[in-house]
This record gives sequence, structure tokens and C-alpha cells, in this order.
Amino acid sequence: MNTTGKKTALAKAIRERRSVKKGYNDKAVTEEVILDLLEDAVWAPTHGMRQPWRFIFVGPEKLGTFAKKIASTYPEERQQNREDYLNEPNAILVVVMDEPEIPKQWEENYGAVASMIQNFWLLAWERQLGAVWKTNPHIYDPKVKEILNIGDEEKIVGFVHLGYFDEQPALKERLPITEKFTRYEG
Repeated sequence: MNTTGKKTALAKAIRERRSVKKGYNDKAVTEEVILDLLEDAVWAPTHGMRQPWRFIFVGPEKLGTFAKKIASTYPEERQQNREDYLNEPNAILVVVMDEPEIPKQWEENYGAVASMIQNFWLLAWERQLGAVWKTNPHIYDPKVKEILNIGDEEKIVGFVHLGYFDEQPALKERLPITEKFTRYEG
């Protein structure tokens, strides 16, 4: 149901963005491109201008050793599967959040980081760079935090898998907004 008529370029970009989980081609994802995308992505809303994010870029030249180290935190029978999985994208951006003790600030920080990830995703999509935000079990593992030198007051929000692609993933329809919308009646 379209309640506003013609879609703007921004609305079109939001609707066309896809999660690119596989099917990456061989085009390298460079640190320069990621830094350029992040320069704009960090203009997300952020309570108190805390800007509670930081990033660890794993480029193509380090992805193999990174995948092996992260996979080593899994039970032995799953390690090869996890290593293969982590080697599928052309690069990974680890997104880290400041994790304050005050619940209100924690939620504000998480909201800011999630907004920033959406900005990043849309900007990547605009350049035909596929992305998908992953929250696999390893992001909660203290051993992974240690491997990545993530502090006690920080949280891994996700691994953003990155790669250029040739075939756009299919559209997955959303529920009509009217199914998720109510009016306060007092």
C-alpha cells in the first residue's frame, strides 16, 4: 500500500537494498572504499554525540588467517565449516560498540550503531557493494573479543560481510505496514 504516491530516490534505495549473503565475485573490497563509506555512514543519529562505534577492517589479504583464528574458537568438528563460511565474503567489517553500564545509554548506543550500519549498507549498495550484517555466535565469545583486542567495556555488534556481486538477490516482501500500525485512542 503506497500512501505517499511517487517514491523519492531515498525511498527507492531503501526498498531496493538487499542482504548479499553469497555469490560474491572476485573484485577486491579495498580499505579506501570502506573508509569512504564510513565517512558518510557515521552521520547517523547518536545520543549525546557519543559516536559509540569503532571498526576493524579485515581485507582480502588477511581474511584467511582471520577466518582460521575465529573458527578455532568453535568445537573442533565445526571449525572447518566456520572457516569456510568466514572466507565466503571478500572482506569483513567488524562493528564494535561502546558498552556503558547504564541501560539507557546502552540502548541509545545500540540504536546509534544500528542506524550507522543501515547508512553504511545503503551507501555500499549504491556502489554495488554487497553487504550483510551477521550476528553469529562467535560475536558473543570472549575468545573472539580477545583475538580482536576488544575491551571489557565494548561489544561486537556484528560482522558485516562484504563483497561485490553480479546477481542481485531476490526481493523479500514486507508485511503491509497497516499490520504493524495502530492509533492511540486514549
